[in-house]
Amino acid sequence: MAVKITDICISCGSCIDECPVEAIVDDSDNPTGEDIYYVYADKCVECVGHNDEPACATACPTDGCIVWSDVVEGQPSRDDIGADLRSGDTPAVS
Repeated sequence: MAVKITDICISCGSCIDECPVEAIVDDSDNPTGEDIYYVYADKCVECVGHNDEPACATACPTDGCIVWSDVVEGQPSRDDIGADLRSGDTPAVS
């Protein structure tokens, strides 16, 4: 997955506007049916080659809303983020 948006999201839209690969959709387009913004794992590149850190997390006004998640095979990912931080609860920026 790369990064994921948690349920503390306030649906402000900042992440959608900043994503360079358009991997984020709002709650009305969330394929899981949940009322939360969603990151398409097969599109997210963790901003490798675009920014120093995930642009969505940098733009997000809610601390800890965007967290590291599993790497999708074949997708760019940040080598310095190990499996120990990809538990789905470590903020992508601090």
